[in-house]
Amino acid sequence: MSNEIKINELIEHVQKFCEDRDWDQFHNQKELAIGISTEAAELLQMFRFKDEEQMKKMMNDDKYLNKIKEELADVLFFVLRFAQMNHIDLEEALVDKIEKNGEKYPIDKVKGKNHKYNEYE
Repeated sequence: MSNEIKINELIEHVQKFCEDRDWDQFHNQKELAIGISTEAAELLQMFRFKDEEQMKKMMNDDKYLNKIKEELADVLFFVLRFAQMNHIDLEEALVDKIEKNGEKYPIDKVKGKNHKYNEYE
């Protein structure tokens, strides 16, 4: 697949994959949200108890990097499927959320800081 593929094309690819297998019946909101969470947890598990140096090594090791890519793809799969099954425009949702976060985290107050929106003055 090309890097030029749009998000809607990925959604269609996931949709066809699932419909070919008659999986719509299993993909309600709860099951898809569980899928997002469990796949994200599998990604997180790979980094558990690792320090910066160990994580750098992982990211430079093809075996680990491929596993990380697979876990990210699993998360993305469930996100795309959730959006498709529930008619959510992900591009619009992301742009809207970034705009809201821009208001919550004004550059002049948060640049270079990792504070949550209610922790800065």
